[in-house]
Amino acid sequence: MSNQIFVFGSNLAGRHGKGAALCALKEHGATYGIGHGHVGNSYAIPTKDEKLQPLHLITINYYVASFLEYARHNPNLEFLVTRVGCGLAGYTDKDIGPMFRYATSNCKLPDGWESYAK
Repeated sequence: MSNQIFVFGSNLAGRHGKGAALCALKEHGATYGIGHGHVGNSYAIPTKDEKLQPLHLITINYYVASFLEYARHNPNLEFLVTRVGCGLAGYTDKDIGPMFRYATSNCKLPDGWESYAK
C-alpha cells in the first residue's frame, strides 16, 4: 500500500459518481457507499449530505477538523488534498481553504491553500 492518500470531497451516501470522488473510486481505493474517512489510498471528507445537497460550512469544518486530527496521528502518510468542496458542492477556495489552516506538514494542499496554513 502506498503511503500517499488522495483526499477528496464526498457525500454522506458515498456515491462517488463525479469529480474527484469518481477519481478516488476508480484510482485510489475509495469504496462506493462509504462517504467519510480513510479507505484504500483515499480519505473522504463529506461536503454534501445523503441527498447530495451541500452541507453547511460549519459541518464541513467539523469533517475537515476530523481529517486534520487523523493526519496528525498518521505522520507516516502523505495526504494529497484536492480542492475539497470547491467543485460540485459549490464552495470557493476562500470558503474552504482556511479550514485547513492547522494542516500538518504531511498534508499537501492545493495551489493557493498553502497561504491559509499556519
